[in-house]
Amino acid sequence: MFLIDMFNNKMTIPAPEHALPGRESEIPTSRHHFVNGHPLKGPYPEGMQSILLGMGCFWGAERMFWKLDGVWVTAVGYAGGHTPNPTYQETTTGLTGHAEVVLVVYDPKVISLKALLKNFFEEHDPTQGMRQGNDIGTTYRSAIYAYDEEQLKEATAMRDHYQESLKAAGKNARITTEIAMAGPFYFADEAHQQYLAKNPGGYCGLRGTGVSCAI
Repeated sequence: MFLIDMFNNKMTIPAPEHALPGRESEIPTSRHHFVNGHPLKGPYPEGMQSILLGMGCFWGAERMFWKLDGVWVTAVGYAGGHTPNPTYQETTTGLTGHAEVVLVVYDPKVISLKALLKNFFEEHDPTQGMRQGNDIGTTYRSAIYAYDEEQLKEATAMRDHYQESLKAAGKNARITTEIAMAGPFYFADEAHQQYLAKNPGGYCGLRGTGVSCAI
């Protein structure tokens, strides 16, 4: 029964009253991006925009985005849940409600939100619900958390467009990506920031559907 309960906890987002309590103080993290040296928490240059993207394990997803021209800085952390300032160990229990996400700070004059979302939908499988491949649990759900109504509208339109692309390719699975306005974002600890730059042979679970997302 213990194993069954533990599995169920990982597959269902808890109600706020059942989430872990967390803490008032922030989890210490890096001051600067390990790859490009930019400050993780800002200040960011004028005109930059931000979005939170969840694609399963955040290690591989972050590496994909920091390589894109126009992305100024990336950071990994947790969003969409209830527990304030969670640790990595707490989020993996499923009892914080958070998804692993990448904060992408980008210059819209260089790279559009559409281009970012094209990479988002193509580079993971947004139809898997509370998992990505062998990574199982609410922590690994597909998610887009927007910072304004325009981003929210564009993300919803891109999701619907990609659903049609999947259908045209003979794939009938429904996209389960959570799309919502961003709430609090909690930075993960230093060890997880830019993990695959520090550990080039580390795990990367990104696997797309093989269907392109035209823009």
